[in-house]
Formats: sequence, C-alpha cells, structure tokens
Amino acid sequence: MKTTLYGIPNCDTVKKARTWMADQGHEFAFHDFKKQGLDSATVAAWLEQLDWDVLVNRKGTTWRNLPDARKAAVQNKDSALALMLEFPSVIKRPVLQAPGKLSVGFSSDKYQQLFGA
Repeated sequence: MKTTLYGIPNCDTVKKARTWMADQGHEFAFHDFKKQGLDSATVAAWLEQLDWDVLVNRKGTTWRNLPDARKAAVQNKDSALALMLEFPSVIKRPVLQAPGKLSVGFSSDKYQQLFGA
C-alpha cells in the first residue's frame, strides 16, 4: 500500500499537508475526492479504524448548509458513510492513508510523529 493523501486541492489544510509531505521527501499520491470521487469500500475502511465523528467535519460549510433533518439523521457509521459518499466535502481534511497509518487533519507535529521525522 502506498501513501495517499485525500482531500481537495483548494483547502488550506490540505495545501499545508501536501507541502509538508513534499518538503520532507515523502512520496505520496494525492486523491482529489471532489474530482475523483470516493468509493464506499475506502470510506467504510476508514470507518473501521476511526469513529465517524472524527471524519465528519461539523464545523465546515458543507455541514452547516445541510438541512437540519439531514444533520440529525447522521447518528452512526452507516448514516455517516452515506453522507460522506453523497457530500465528500463534509469529510474533515486531509485524510492520510499510509501503511499502518490513518490520520485526519494536519499539523506538522502530528505528521512528524506519524513518519518518525
């Protein structure tokens, strides 16, 4: 398994993560989930390792623009999976998937710990 950074290119946090990875010499593939989409198996695998509350960004514009009934319906893994597949922008970014690692969000300290840099 190679290292993949999931997100959208115009997100400031994703830009910081991409820059950090490049500056540290880590090879990675970037997956723009707005353009390339996400498959159910990938998101379901994330949900096996992380709580859905970690992956769903309740502070973002996408979440805030959802109707209240749609927000209220997200109460478990299955409903979160459906939401993330329908609205990939609701996923907290970036998602970093590497051999033995899965991380959401970015800070240089966190990435240094993940990669032992």
